[in-house]
Amino acid sequence: MKTLEWYLSKIKDLDKQLSDMRELCVRENRDPIPDEIKRGKEIVAEIKEVEAIVEYETESRATHDRVNAPAEKAVTKPDPAKVPKSPDKRDKFLSLGDQMQAIMRAGIPGQNVDPRLYQSRAVTGLSEGIPSDGGFLVQQDFSAELLKNVWATGQLASRCRRITVSGNANSMKINGLDETSRVAGSRWGGIRGYWAAEAAEKTASKPTFRKIQLDLNKLVGLCYATDELLDDAAALEGILRQGFADEFGFLLDDAIINGTGAGQPLGILNGGCVVSVAKETGQSAATLVFENIVKMRARLFANSRASSVWLVNQDVEPQLHQMSIAVGTGGVPVYMPATGISGSPFDTLYGRPVIPIEQCATLGTTGDIYLADFSGGYILAEKGGMQSDMSIHVRFIYDESVFRFVLRVDGQPVLGSAITPYKGSNTLSHFIKLDARA
Repeated sequence: MKTLEWYLSKIKDLDKQLSDMRELCVRENRDPIPDEIKRGKEIVAEIKEVEAIVEYETESRATHDRVNAPAEKAVTKPDPAKVPKSPDKRDKFLSLGDQMQAIMRAGIPGQNVDPRLYQSRAVTGLSEGIPSDGGFLVQQDFSAELLKNVWATGQLASRCRRITVSGNANSMKINGLDETSRVAGSRWGGIRGYWAAEAAEKTASKPTFRKIQLDLNKLVGLCYATDELLDDAAALEGILRQGFADEFGFLLDDAIINGTGAGQPLGILNGGCVVSVAKETGQSAATLVFENIVKMRARLFANSRASSVWLVNQDVEPQLHQMSIAVGTGGVPVYMPATGISGSPFDTLYGRPVIPIEQCATLGTTGDIYLADFSGGYILAEKGGMQSDMSIHVRFIYDESVFRFVLRVDGQPVLGSAITPYKGSNTLSHFIKLDARA
């Protein structure tokens, strides 16, 4: 007769066969073929049969042990001194700092390992015999909170059209319209309608599409924390939450503006759809004039105006306050309130917010001011949220622990090029920048 251990091993082998079949379909990006479906059902049925045997054997052994146990053992109570004490009966940690302290204690010889750490154990390929050697993942709700702070900290990421890559995929392909013009016969990449007389011949047309490929890139943060800092859970949590949220938010915004598309998102500065407005004839270097603003707005899609924002480097702000509309031999300020500098500035142009960000270029350089509609014109994809883990061994001799945060993300503008309007000679886009004024 086969042993219980043999049956348990059999279940694992059968389950591995199912996993291998699923992984093959994922690698080949296809659905299971009929033979695979048939074999899969056979394996599932066989697993159920073996599980029934295991359940029977387990219950039989338990019944035998209970019936044949000595009477004194049946009433003997466990010695409280020999029962391992859990440092905490709660299911979850109350704070990120609380968890970090538990991880630090887990690496000290002779200390009890907080059982809550086993719920978030990370498999890193290191020793399984010593729990802390394998590392411990940061509790999921703390990781999610960090990611939420990243979106809230950045000025741009939260404004983009965000999508989630799920399953075993590391990339996403989206069908987009291959539209570069709105003239007749070019709308939607080739659709055309006709006013036709009765019984007149109809001419067929069709749209054309392009692939928007989003390949996930890794945004990584690494932090070393001393044992002294780990002793203060509140201070540690504040540093990790604020520091990494600010840094990841900054880098995401920088990639959305300036990203090259190589190992990072493609930014609007390097995208093919950005429209560049020329400076005025005779315009002085490192200046911004009202005519620049008027012409930039005229190049933005009309349906993007309600959701657009102005992005500027702070070096540009003095120029905004000096802008005016010429009236006779004088001028009227366009950015300053009627009460002058004694009142709060509007911080809007044409009713849209003016947002100073560090990622814009300095005054006079192309990219120092943008008019942008991110909700309609930029896609940002991410997968799995913020992945966080920790090791006490990488910097052990320095009395430091290592925390690692990874966010997998990619993004790019929706359009591959600016659009020629139905009538008019100037192209339009979701993103408008001003040429250099050197």
